[in-house]
Amino acid sequence: MLLQDKVVIVTGAGGGLGAGIARVCAREGAKVVVADVRGDAAHAVAAELSGAKGLSCDLRDDAALDGLVSDTVAEFGRIDGLVNNAGANFAKPFLETTEADWDWVISLDLRAVFFLAQKVSRQMLQQGDGGSIVNISSVHSQSCLPGAGPYDAAKWGVVGMGKSMAVELAPQGIRFNAISPGLLNTQIWQDLQSAAPSPEACLDYWKQNIPIGRVIEPEEVGELAAFLLCDRSASITGANMFADGGMTSQLVSKEPFASKTIEGR
Repeated sequence: MLLQDKVVIVTGAGGGLGAGIARVCAREGAKVVVADVRGDAAHAVAAELSGAKGLSCDLRDDAALDGLVSDTVAEFGRIDGLVNNAGANFAKPFLETTEADWDWVISLDLRAVFFLAQKVSRQMLQQGDGGSIVNISSVHSQSCLPGAGPYDAAKWGVVGMGKSMAVELAPQGIRFNAISPGLLNTQIWQDLQSAAPSPEACLDYWKQNIPIGRVIEPEEVGELAAFLLCDRSASITGANMFADGGMTSQLVSKEPFASKTIEGR
């Protein structure tokens, strides 16, 4: 098992991507703290997993971040890994976005990531044997969609500040990496299908825009997170890894105007 007896916190793990990551970590032997602002959801996911603990935590509250760290240590004695997964999506025209919109997204998607990583790092430094922190970013860290300014800013920021953290704490054996998922089989995917003229039309559109031809399952991102948390990835820090089915590698969808042979003569 990749994470045998390691203690790992996963935020936003009461459902969706976070729950998928928590399940993989538990399967790989970790003692998982399932943290979510929805306490009932956190406890429900934790109840499915061997040796896991569910905790209610509002990541916008600094005192709650301190409590998450102290409660984890009280329960399991240490912290070996953190997956900063919790976040808020956002779509609103740039000219209509308010200061309150900006503060709401940045407080969870960027500020909370920074300060929880800081508090967990302090605990890891006290333990003296390093650790691994994985920050969940997005394909929005490389490309963007209209109307996602605060979200884009946060996800680019997650990657940038993670690199700074990685360089600063590398001598102490604490690693920081980012994962940038593409379109995931979570509630967002269900919402996209519901908003489309038909689920079939929606699926066909996204198949054209994702080279592997399908959405990504949360557990697939969990597999990558588990690897980055484990000792086998000890040489990897400061990286941003894309789990997007090739989405950000493709300029435009091939259909319905796929190019014929072009020899450049």
